[in-house]
Amino acid sequence: MSVDSRGVSEGTWIVALAGLDDPLAFAASGDPLGRQWITDLPNRIARLTRDWDLKLDGRSASHGFNAIVVPVLRSGERCVLKVTWPEERSEQESEALSAWDGGGAVELIAARTELGALLLERLDADRPVEVLDLMDAAEVAGALVRRLTVPAPDGFPEVRDIAEETATSLPADQETLGEPVPHRWIDAAVHLARELGADSGANLVHSDIHYGNILAGEREPWLAIDPRPVVGDPEYAIPELLWTRLDEVDGSAGVRRLLATLVESGDLDANKARGWALVRAIDYLLWGLLNGLTDDPVRCRRIIEALVD
Repeated sequence: MSVDSRGVSEGTWIVALAGLDDPLAFAASGDPLGRQWITDLPNRIARLTRDWDLKLDGRSASHGFNAIVVPVLRSGERCVLKVTWPEERSEQESEALSAWDGGGAVELIAARTELGALLLERLDADRPVEVLDLMDAAEVAGALVRRLTVPAPDGFPEVRDIAEETATSLPADQETLGEPVPHRWIDAAVHLARELGADSGANLVHSDIHYGNILAGEREPWLAIDPRPVVGDPEYAIPELLWTRLDEVDGSAGVRRLLATLVESGDLDANKARGWALVRAIDYLLWGLLNGLTDDPVRCRRIIEALVD
């Protein structure tokens, strides 16, 4: 199905197919500019398919909280068109994917970041690495964390700045919440954040690499998607890979085994990985309580109790 003079109606079909005809399905629904973006999305998709000479592939579109992904063909090549809101989110994603150049990550084919649009290699969205047993998936993920550790281009957020913000916010959040966690956890996290942040490296890090963000590919068995790029040490990425499948882990020994598997497969520094796991788990625990989460703070406590001295 190609997009021609009927592009708007076909774009509308894509949006409805992805569930975005329900405005509450998307983060943009909470912002006046975002609601206008949703309204204009069919026109934007039609424009991009014309400009890039794309054909709709007839498969289901999908969406996350900040983007819609449309399967397309370009000169017979199977690709996906990803359109993101706010548009500027696509800028750093594009820059990170360009830096990796397909090495361990989905390949960037073209970008129109002023429209929040990326044309990407198509991976198998029905086969994330989470289909594997946890320890097998952890071996894949740890190896990708290492592969994605490359010299960082300029302009990405730096872990040393994030760490200092965390060290400052933790005691304040603890007080606001009525001191829900032991003081020694806060003290340890503040100390570790400042120590690790000050010594943080200058590498590009995918800070949102979890098992749902690693998909099967044809060019390589497994490739990372949806980067949230920062500059620092690869160990900063490890906590996401601990808490996203923690319910499959038995006891504190299981948490430590999972961490050890990630460290070994990624040739990482065990002390840094443990330190960032504690810092980010304590930070996420408090953030979760502040925002009314129930399950994730429990998972964070499990990680902390398993790793704290």
